[in-house]
Amino acid sequence: MALILIADDSPTEVYVLRQMLEKHGHEVIVADNGEQAIEVALSAQPDLILMDVVMPELNGFQATRRLTRDPETTHIPIIIVSSKNQETDKLWGLRQGARGYLGKPVAESELLSQINDLTDG
Repeated sequence: MALILIADDSPTEVYVLRQMLEKHGHEVIVADNGEQAIEVALSAQPDLILMDVVMPELNGFQATRRLTRDPETTHIPIIIVSSKNQETDKLWGLRQGARGYLGKPVAESELLSQINDLTDG
């Protein structure tokens, strides 16, 4: 299964996402802000990143833009998972390089469907 980086500053959200993913055999690593997400992505080279938007230091839009423009991480698909789920937020997230955008609370089936579409299962 996939190695998935969860970038979210909410311990509750991380817990919920981790439970969903590990139940389906995925391995999870965590970053609690945008800067840390970039560092972890560079060192661990995950198969996929779930990126929150509202985080301290560097927000998810900024981190997504940096990761998708860096030759070392541009191949890693990013799904933004955020409570900011207006259509303009989704469009902006996709313009930053995200390959998917899910609103919180996330439906497990929708999350797994997007992950499977972007990874090898």
